[in-house]
Amino acid sequence: MAELRLGPLLRYVDGSSATFWVEASRPCTAEVRCADGTRGQARTFQVAGHHYALVPVEGLTPGTTTSYEILLDGVAVWPPPDSRFPPSVVRTPGGEDAAVRVTFGSCRWASPPAGEKDPVGPDALDTLAARIAEAPDAERPDVLLLLGDQVYADEVSRATRAWIAARRGLADPPGHQVADYEEYTRLYYESWLDPEIRWLLSTVPSCMIFDDHDVIDDWNTSASWLAEIRATPWWRERVLSGLMSYWVHQHLGNLSPTELSGDLLYAAVRETRDGTDVLRAFAAQADADPASVRWSYRRDFGRTRVLMLDTRAARVLDEKDRAMLDPGEAAWLREQALETPESRDHLLIGTSLPWLLPPLIHHVETWDAALCRGDRGGRWARFGERLRRAADLEHWAAFPESFTELTELIAEAGSDERAPATVCVLSGDVHHAYVADPVWTDPARQPSARVLQLTCSPVHNSIPLSVRLGFRFGWSRPARLLGALLARHGGCARPPVEWRKTGGPWFGNQLMTLTLHGRSASLRLEQARRARDGGLGRAAGGARLTTVAESRITPE
Repeated sequence: MAELRLGPLLRYVDGSSATFWVEASRPCTAEVRCADGTRGQARTFQVAGHHYALVPVEGLTPGTTTSYEILLDGVAVWPPPDSRFPPSVVRTPGGEDAAVRVTFGSCRWASPPAGEKDPVGPDALDTLAARIAEAPDAERPDVLLLLGDQVYADEVSRATRAWIAARRGLADPPGHQVADYEEYTRLYYESWLDPEIRWLLSTVPSCMIFDDHDVIDDWNTSASWLAEIRATPWWRERVLSGLMSYWVHQHLGNLSPTELSGDLLYAAVRETRDGTDVLRAFAAQADADPASVRWSYRRDFGRTRVLMLDTRAARVLDEKDRAMLDPGEAAWLREQALETPESRDHLLIGTSLPWLLPPLIHHVETWDAALCRGDRGGRWARFGERLRRAADLEHWAAFPESFTELTELIAEAGSDERAPATVCVLSGDVHHAYVADPVWTDPARQPSARVLQLTCSPVHNSIPLSVRLGFRFGWSRPARLLGALLARHGGCARPPVEWRKTGGPWFGNQLMTLTLHGRSASLRLEQARRARDGGLGRAAGGARLTTVAESRITPE
């Protein structure tokens, strides 16, 4: 009899359809039966000895909530008979006039098993799950945007390290880091079998995009970095397995049923008894020619448009022509940002890496990019590359032309007579949260939309004191002056915007929520903190989400 190994994950949801992702223990037919009578089924496909299905359900009624169950070969496997959580449900949006709640964050280490001390404090997603479970009819997100580092292939837990040691030993590279597809699956089991996370992802739709730790720290930071790591004997298996496991566990669920029906790779994998070789060939092509695949995607939630960007695999790394997005990806972003402006009130750009950083860090990155390009000679270029890797100088500011192009696109998208009320860039990566408000140096380019950089990280990770001190200083006036001096030394052009911090920095395990209704928008930042009361919060380590900041970001 087939068993449910992982999932279900509720992924894509619109007014009339939804997709559900599962992993089974053997080949079978996965079926979703909703309480309202709608249902869907799909045969599992096989990758590296694992059996997955993405089940579409059509015919849902807009604006309704219905519970569901999962069956494998006709046998009910979800919800578990001993579950302490409410039934998993599908909530379909009620139309363009309904409010949309978008909760986002990034950087989540898997929580330790129950009973073990958590060295980095309570998990914000665990605590969100506990709150929803305690009041399932109360406010909840309409979608979770998970902006990178859903798993850490290079920083594994003690338990996973022991598992790897028993499987192959740690003497040979990459040592205790993940080496192949099977070890990637271990990361997803560890993260998504957490009871709170498993239930949360079964009942709140999610959109995901990778960042570096989903593969390796500083992934694609520079051409020389890539050449060096490609010369190692273990890298090819690591990166192909990373792309394969990302496609299976995260990317497929980002797509709508219509997109899935036209996806040639998905069809080929499903039509083959064992799709491993087909998927591996795709991953090899994606690694060799990043422009051959698009991981970025668009989602519409009523009159809110979300563009989720791949800012890792889509990079151009030639020092003379560096770009955060390859030309095809950049053209796609422009098309999606400007298309049918009359159809959206809010434009959200999800990019794991912040567009606007603390000014000192921004100037250091643009200065370093000039050094690495050779503008100050070979010795400075070598110094710049060492600094880039040591200090993780790889955000939008480290790709100056891409920074300018994104800034100009935001201005254009926010300036039309049919401009959205807000254009928000949602990011993570930097292990703290803040709000940055830009002003264009050319007043004629200032958009009419409210433009904000909203950064929220981590969901569950460490925040070293050096990070706290560095980012606090990075916003200060002396830091701005120091950054300007470095930019002058590098001969860097003045950025087309200036910006100030209007919220934060906040440090902790945290989530941000945007509530969008008509042309109004409000923002809330919540942190996971220890709680003394009982209830399901104990399942999340006795923690609660505490509101740290809340504000309206559009005029009354």
